[in-house]
Amino acid sequence: MQVSVETTNGLERKLTITVLASSIDDTVNSKMKELARTQRLNGFRPGKVPMSVIKRKFGAHVRNDVVSDTMQRSFYEAVVQEKLQPAGAPQIEPVIMEEGKDLEFTATFDIYPEIALEDLSKVSIEKLSAEVEDEDLNKMVDKLREQQANWVEVKRKSKSGDQVVISFSGTIDGEEFAGGQADNFELELGSNQMIPGFEDQLIDTKAEQELEVKVTFPEDYQNKDVAGKEALFATKVKSVNKKDILKMGELAEKLGIEDSSIGSMKADIRKNMERELSQVLSSKVKEQVMDALVSAHDFEIPRALLDQEIENLKKQAMQQFGGDGANLPDLPSELFEEKASRRVKLGLIVGEVIKQNKLTAEKDKVKAKLEELASVYEKPEEVINYYLADENRLNEVEQLVLEDTVIDFVENGAAVSSKNVSFDEIMNPEKVEAD
Repeated sequence: MQVSVETTNGLERKLTITVLASSIDDTVNSKMKELARTQRLNGFRPGKVPMSVIKRKFGAHVRNDVVSDTMQRSFYEAVVQEKLQPAGAPQIEPVIMEEGKDLEFTATFDIYPEIALEDLSKVSIEKLSAEVEDEDLNKMVDKLREQQANWVEVKRKSKSGDQVVISFSGTIDGEEFAGGQADNFELELGSNQMIPGFEDQLIDTKAEQELEVKVTFPEDYQNKDVAGKEALFATKVKSVNKKDILKMGELAEKLGIEDSSIGSMKADIRKNMERELSQVLSSKVKEQVMDALVSAHDFEIPRALLDQEIENLKKQAMQQFGGDGANLPDLPSELFEEKASRRVKLGLIVGEVIKQNKLTAEKDKVKAKLEELASVYEKPEEVINYYLADENRLNEVEQLVLEDTVIDFVENGAAVSSKNVSFDEIMNPEKVEAD
């Protein structure tokens, strides 16, 4: 076998491979002899079919199979011989396939790039820290008391914060439109659940009151058939309800606290808040590390890997918008190229960090991760056994641990600064900015 390598463009390589005709012929003849021993043809005894008949009947098919297998096998032998790492399947093109002549074909493919890892000390990371203070806990308890509140009917006019139960039928130019009708619809006034202006007109109304609510749909409304149009809703108020905020003991009972004590409830809520806070803080460090790794490295990525990732993102989008995507138009690849490019680049960098530094998912860390994942369930042991019982599921956990190991490794080598922030700054940044 003769092999020549050509760099056609960036990471693209083109192999020209030549295989001696005698090698092809020997394999074809061997398969022909096997067929002559095993084939049953009318007019001939088993094992006595003349070779000329076998060649006439099966020759072309056998040769095509041998040539195809030879090209595939020779390609992999060639990339090993030339110490190349293909990124994706090759495009194989035959050049000479005539019987009696040496087989010649080309294989074009991308190779993985060589990645020179940058000095991690040049990577800057701002590590945020926060704690759950008593004030944060009290705010969360009050929020839960309100979220779990009961609605109690009142015999007065409605005001902001009340709930009204309504029935309505909407028309545009006297014609009903799709989605404009509802019966016994529960609406909290001031929640901005409805289009602008709708809820305002229901303030200061009472049970059994009938009224017409006039609104204009926003120009950018999701239903283009009604966007920008004026609508009239014939509305009847069925009841007006006020929010009955739970007492602390009632909340503890509703949350399923075993002894229904306020102390146990607060301890449980604080534990959940601390777990969520830890996860968000870790996520922010991870995001910074990943962004820093991508920014610090500049190299070409294999087109085959990029195309594969674009297809993965397309499938995810199709599933989100319409199940299997069977009734959706094909989304343009350009929509996903930037995100796919970042994912592929990051994956190659992380893989190189793991390889060069021989990082592994240590067993004790895998065990700790399993316990962490299981801790939010009522029966943690069952969850742990669920992962341990299946190698693929356990491998998913090991990959999470390996990813965390990479983050820790980069963080330990990077220039890290610390900043203390409040619980709300981490968990409710939009609310803090609004204030």
